[in-house]
Amino acid sequence: MHAATAARPDAAAAYRQRRTPRQMEAEVFVRANRSIREAMAERSETALARARADNRRLWDVVLSLVMDPANQLPAPLRSQVASLAHAVLRECESESADLQFISEMNDAIAGGLWS
Repeated sequence: MHAATAARPDAAAAYRQRRTPRQMEAEVFVRANRSIREAMAERSETALARARADNRRLWDVVLSLVMDPANQLPAPLRSQVASLAHAVLRECESESADLQFISEMNDAIAGGLWS
């Protein structure tokens, strides 16, 4: 095995150790946006469909987490995030999805998690 390849898992683990759980969550939204940007640049229907599907999975998880009665976020915040998740999911399911809207919502959530 190449030395650089062998060291990579250690570097990834060290990187994760420097991040808070909220920062790691923010990175998920950043990665989802990266897939949107790359798909828009490629102008490939397959890449666009994949970006929509990836974002749909992300926002499905967000919705299920905020709907969980064990979630400790304040009820009004949970309700707001659930409403946002529903709006993003509607866009993700649309054939003519507004990827800019989805990207902006991902940015907003990532920014809130980083702060």
